[in-house]
Amino acid sequence: MSNEPERPRGYKLKRREFLSSAALPIAAALAPSALLAQRRAPSGASPIRVGIIGAGGIVSSVHVPGLKRQAQVELVSVANRSLESSQRAAAELGIARAHADWEELLDAGGLDAVLIGTWPYMHRTITLAALERGLHVLCQARMANDAAEARDMLAASRRNPELVSQLVPSSGTYRIDRALQRLLGERFVGEVLSVDVAMLQRGFAAFDGELDWRHDPELSGINTLNVGGTYESAMRWLGPGNRVSAVTRVHVAQRRDGEGRLRAATIPDHVEVLYELANGAPVHMKFSESTGLSPGNQIWIYGSEGTIHIDGEQRIFVGRRGDDALVELPNPREQQAFHRVEEEFINAIRGREPVTMNTFEIGVRYMDWTEAVHRSAASAAAVSLPLAV
Repeated sequence: MSNEPERPRGYKLKRREFLSSAALPIAAALAPSALLAQRRAPSGASPIRVGIIGAGGIVSSVHVPGLKRQAQVELVSVANRSLESSQRAAAELGIARAHADWEELLDAGGLDAVLIGTWPYMHRTITLAALERGLHVLCQARMANDAAEARDMLAASRRNPELVSQLVPSSGTYRIDRALQRLLGERFVGEVLSVDVAMLQRGFAAFDGELDWRHDPELSGINTLNVGGTYESAMRWLGPGNRVSAVTRVHVAQRRDGEGRLRAATIPDHVEVLYELANGAPVHMKFSESTGLSPGNQIWIYGSEGTIHIDGEQRIFVGRRGDDALVELPNPREQQAFHRVEEEFINAIRGREPVTMNTFEIGVRYMDWTEAVHRSAASAAAVSLPLAV
C-alpha cells in the first residue's frame, strides 16, 4: 500500500492490476462487519491532534475516515506537494488548515501526531523531523527507500520510546493470515519442507506502457513490485528468512510518462527469489508484470505431513498424508483479520494497547529482505540476513 500526494509533473498514476486477484483491498476489509468491530475509545481523554502529510488516494479514502471514527481525534492540518493541492484536500476532507509543504505543517505546531502518506522517498526525512518535534508517527508502507533509511527511522524511534512509531501493514493477506497462522501454529503440515509463492500479473508485458512512481527509483528507492509486502505477510506465517538469492529483469525498459514522453524504467518488472527459513526449508517467490495468461497468484506450503494451497481468490485448500486430494478449508469472515490501523495507532498513543501491525522493527526486516533481493540480483551472489550494518 502506498499513498501519494500531488504527483510530480510527467507522472500519471494509475492503479495497476498487478496482484489484484490475490490482494484484499483495504476498502473491502472495511466492510460494515469490520467497521462495527472497531472499538470506539471513551470520550474522556484529551483530543489527539493529527496532521496529514500526503493526502493521496488511500489516505483520503481509508486512513482519514479511520481516524475520524476514533473518539477524541482531531484532523488539524494537511500538506501535499503544493498549497493548491493542500487546499483542495483540506476542503474535500474537512480539515481546517492547509500548508504549502510538510515543513510548514510541522513548524505550525499544534499537533500530537502525523500520518505520513507520501511516496517512500520522503518517509525517512519526515519521520525523523516529526519524532524530533515530539510527534507520534504513523507512516505508510513501503517503509523507506532502502534498508539504511529504515534503520535510521528505527534508531530515531528508539531514541524516543515515549512516542508511537507505527507502519501501515500490508493488507493483501488479511483474509488468510489468521487461518494460516492457526494451521502452521498447530503444525497441520508437520515440518515445513518448502514454500512456493507466485504473485503474477496475468496480462502481457506492457511495452510502451505507463510510467508511474513505482518504476522510478528516485521516488520508490529499491522497492520492487510487491516484494516487501509479500515477505511481510510471509513472516506472519513462517517467520523471517535468511540467505537470499535473486534474479531480476527489466522487460519493459521504457515507459511513457503523463505527458507521453518515453522515459527509462529501471526498477525490475520480473523478480525471482530463493531464500531459506530458520529450519532450512527453501522458499521460492516469483513476482512479475510480464507473465501473460499465467495462472496468477498462488501459494503452496508443503510439509512433512500436509500441504496448504491458496489460490488466486484466496481460498485455502488443505490435505494431509493419506488424503486423495486437497479440500477447501472453511474460512468464515468473522474469523478473518481486518483493517484497524488507525484504531491501533490511537490506542497505542493512549497507552491502551501496543503496536503489533506494524512496528518499525518489522519494517526494517522487510526492508533488509528487499535490499538483499536487490543486492543479490546485482552481484549474482547470495546475501545473508540480517544485513550487516
